[in-house]
This record gives sequence, C-alpha cells and structure tokens, in this order.
Amino acid sequence: MNKPNPSIEQELRAQIDPARVPVHIAVTMDGNGRWAEQHGETRIAGHLNGVQPIREVLTAATEAGVKFLTLYAFSTENWNRPKAEVDALMELLVKTLASEVDELDRNGVRLHTIGDTDSLPTGCRTELKKAMDRTKANDRITLTLALSYSARWDILRMVRSIATDIRDGRLDTHAVNEALIAERLSTRGLPDPDLLIRTSGEHRISNFLLWEIAYAELWFTPVLWPDFRKQHLFQAIVDYQQRERRFGLTRDQLPAS
Repeated sequence: MNKPNPSIEQELRAQIDPARVPVHIAVTMDGNGRWAEQHGETRIAGHLNGVQPIREVLTAATEAGVKFLTLYAFSTENWNRPKAEVDALMELLVKTLASEVDELDRNGVRLHTIGDTDSLPTGCRTELKKAMDRTKANDRITLTLALSYSARWDILRMVRSIATDIRDGRLDTHAVNEALIAERLSTRGLPDPDLLIRTSGEHRISNFLLWEIAYAELWFTPVLWPDFRKQHLFQAIVDYQQRERRFGLTRDQLPAS
C-alpha cells in the first residue's frame, strides 16, 4: 500500500501558494478494481477501500482553500457492470452518506450532485436528498458527486432542452450562446474546473465534464485510487501552480504577475 508520509505531506503543503489555489478540482477516481486484484481481494473490497481517499482528498482540498471538489463516482456506463458490483456500489453509497453527513456538516461542506440521479435506487436518492438538505447552507467547500453521469448524456440532454424551446417558440436561435449552454448543463452554478486529476495511470477523459474542462489543467498519476492520500492532492496543486495558463493568449499578452 502507498502509505502516507507526514513529512512529505507537510513539505508539499508548505509549497502551496494560497493566492493561486485552483478554485475547482475535479477527480476521476480510477483503480479500485486493479487495487483489489493486486491485493487478492474482490472488486467490491476495492470500492470499500476507496472511501478513505475521498475523506482525505476532501480534507486536503479544504485545507488548501479549494472551494469546489467534484468526484466522478459512477458513470452512466458503469450500469453495464455485473449486477452484484452495481448493487454493492449503491449500498456503499447509501451507507457512506448516512455515516458521513454529520462530519460533512460540521466541516462546512455543501453536498451537491450532477447526473441522472433519477436512475438511482430509491434508497440512494433518499439519502442524497437528506444529506444535501442537511448541508445546503454550508459554504466552506462544495463537494459534488457525479452519479450516473456522463458528459455525452448531459450534452444530449442540454441539446434536447434547447431544441424543444426553439421548436415551441420560447427561444430564438440567436440567443443560443456559451452562457446558455452552460446554464442548461447539470453543472450550472459550478465554475469550470481549473484542474482535472485522474488516478491509476490511465490517460483518458472517459466522458467526464467534456464541455467544462476546455481549459482545465490535467494531472495524471499512477497511484491507484485506494492508495491516493492528502500528499498526492497537494502534489497535484503544487504542479498546477508551476504551469502557465494562457487561455488561448500568447505569453506576451498575459498580465504581469
């Protein structure tokens, strides 16, 4: 197991410039299955061991001053996995929400979701609503869980919504712009991610926030998700702060720092 190293964690934390912390970090939590295989465990055990990294990443993000953290928890494609694994994931979601909501509330975390949550089992929807209602007034950090989510699903839903309004005369085609599209996506109200992290060594976007990450910085790590700890998030932020974000401009056009 990739055990946390307090001295490295503190060293990396000290390198972070509070004035340049990414406002929004999105994370593709990948590698639970491979972690389980490496440890001779079932895939469900891998998912169980993926809960602690969520706690650590949320704590690290809060300590660093990140205001929005979005976790890719369950994609629309994940419904195609074996039923036993899907059922176990849904049960894990319910139990984790029920056990963590008090801690989230105490720490000023607002829980939010994106995705086709109507497709989730009733128990999951119930616990999600309870947790979101309980934490809706918190403003230290917003934790968004992408559940039954995919970017293509969201974009298709957005296109259908706009097309229907145009057909029914509620919207003029000339009114369709980037701001309107952003407003019709399930991520409305969230700033675009500044940094996208993917664990497990894979270098893919995997249908996650395709519209929103147009100018996000990407950070890939070989660390499997169950082994991801605070020090890794701090490392990603330090790397992010060493990059020059131009947003299509030349270096000469950037404001002097």
